Amino acid sequence: MEMEMEITLDGSMKVDASFNGFTIKTDQAKDSGGEGSAPEPFAYYLASMGTCAALYVQGFCQARQIPTKGLRLTQTAVWQDKPRRLAQVRTEIYLPPEFPQKYHKAVERAAGTCAVKKSILDPPEFIFQVAE
Repeated sequence: MEMEMEITLDGSMKVDASFNGFTIKTDQAKDSGGEGSAPEPFAYYLASMGTCAALYVQGFCQARQIPTKGLRLTQTAVWQDKPRRLAQVRTEIYLPPEFPQKYHKAVERAAGTCAVKKSILDPPEFIFQVAE
C-alpha cells in the first residue's frame, strides 16, 4: 500500500501538502522568516501524535461502551537545548469522574499503542532522490 502526497512551494516560507482531496498548509513563524499564517510542519508532526493517541483512547472506550464525553488529552513537547532536539512528549489523559477506575492503566496503554508513536520506535527507511 502506498500513499502519495504532492508537496508544493510558493517561493515564500509556505509549503503545502496535498493528498486525497485535502491540503495541509504550513508556514514558518514570523521570527523564522514566515508569515505565521499556518502551523509549522513540526507542529503537525506533534499534533499527529496527540490526535492518534486520542483515537486509540476513543477506540478503547468504544469497544467497552464507555462514554467519552468530557474525556480529553493534553500533550506537552519538552525540548532539550544542546543539542536542540525534542527530548520528551508527555500526554496526559483527563478522564471524566464516572470513568471506571479499573480501566485507568489500560487506557494509558491504549494511548501508547498509537501508530504514529510506533513509527518512531520502528522508523521507516527514508529515501530522498531527484525525480527523473
